[in-house]
Amino acid sequence: MTAKAAGSSPGSLRHSLPVFNPDFMREAALTSADEALHTALDNSVTKKDYGRRATLAELPDSDALRTLAGDIKRHTLDNLDYYLAQLEANVQKHGGHVHYALGRDDANQLVIDIARQTNSKLIVKSKSMVSEESELNHALEKAGLEPLETDLGEFILQVDNDHPSHIVMPVIHRNAKDIGRVFERYFKVPYTDDPQSLAEMARVYLRQRFNQADMGISGVNFAIADTGSIVLCTNEGNGRMCTSRPRVHVAIMGMEKIIPEMRDLPIFLKLLARSASGQALTQYTNIITGPRRADEHDGPDEFHLIIMDNGRSRILAGDYRDTLRCIRCGACLNACPIYRKVGGHTYGSVYPGPIGALITPLFNGLAEHKHLPHASSLCGACYEACPVKINIPEMLIHMKKDQIDQGIAGFGEKLIFRLWTTGLRYGWTYRLGQFAQRVGMRLLPHKDGWITRLPGPAKGWTAIRDFPQPPKNNFRTLWNQRRVDRGTPEGKR
Repeated sequence: MTAKAAGSSPGSLRHSLPVFNPDFMREAALTSADEALHTALDNSVTKKDYGRRATLAELPDSDALRTLAGDIKRHTLDNLDYYLAQLEANVQKHGGHVHYALGRDDANQLVIDIARQTNSKLIVKSKSMVSEESELNHALEKAGLEPLETDLGEFILQVDNDHPSHIVMPVIHRNAKDIGRVFERYFKVPYTDDPQSLAEMARVYLRQRFNQADMGISGVNFAIADTGSIVLCTNEGNGRMCTSRPRVHVAIMGMEKIIPEMRDLPIFLKLLARSASGQALTQYTNIITGPRRADEHDGPDEFHLIIMDNGRSRILAGDYRDTLRCIRCGACLNACPIYRKVGGHTYGSVYPGPIGALITPLFNGLAEHKHLPHASSLCGACYEACPVKINIPEMLIHMKKDQIDQGIAGFGEKLIFRLWTTGLRYGWTYRLGQFAQRVGMRLLPHKDGWITRLPGPAKGWTAIRDFPQPPKNNFRTLWNQRRVDRGTPEGKR
């Protein structure tokens, strides 16, 4: 094993995620009114969510399969030290090298060191969320190396100095006209918004760069401990070009991406593509075990696996360890009504959506992202969509409590929740609250049965939409009246 010594450069480790725009409330106000963004999201994430439901229904018992997948991930996390050691031993057995990175600076430096040791200059990259997490491209450029994203969506974002807005579909917030203008500037060609022509431009350019590349970098969807293999699931052929054409292949993964055995892989393959994009299987499923062997015609001369912690061990030891079961399918984003309304950039970090609302504060701190735990309707759609059954709504509620315990929540918020708790605790306070709501809200400005302006913290609701006016008689009144009409005394059934 080659490993960077922990603590060798005090103060340089950053157990956090890059923050692009931390002002969630300001961005949400802008994006919630962006009709072009809503159209783009409806054309993609909503369809993917419907596709997920349809393809999961094809399985004999998809709910049991999700339970099994979640149990496997939970077992792996409970025994992570054992499986990390097993993975390392089997990667080395097949001629590969394993490196451990405590923080994202460490991970980036390991890649730079490998590039310099192998005299690599041009580096082609397959899609990798961990490399986004570590801001690898910026570190490589600063070191005088040339990283090139080869996933079409990531390539578009790189040449336009943008960043992904979705875990699986990074360029979901752009339409063909936007991309046409990006390629017009970058390739210096006449403008076109024809998707086939745009894809052909990128294909021709990237094919040439693949042939010139010295190093290929990929992410890891799954790492199989008992074989030392990594698994890449992609819908573009660039993943295979990055891992087979260059002399050196570097795979980067978060430490939680391990599964115990090869026989576990089909369980996750049945769920990953269905959950992410409504496909039965991705177009390309690559199982890579070490560098090229003597009797093989293609593949790298060197294979390096970098396993990054970056705060994961701290999460593993805490109350939110189940977030590490995430397989980065993006299903919770596709199902979430909040994400569909505001898009990915609003969350201000690498991981958006419901899972991002959890792991971004876990990495960066609740105080820095105090609005994210509240960026949920708690409707449970994310839990229903999750292929490994991470109970995101429950953890978001716990995180809100953490905000109160840590003194992050404001006085007004604390007061509202205390009044709410008191109102729900006793029957008489509940009935009093119903009466006050019914009388008070009917005095507010209204039109055709809808309240047009709510006071205080609730004014944000009516800034965008009207609020239904409560009826004159609530359910309890109607129920008691029904009993009287039938001659049934109150309190009798």
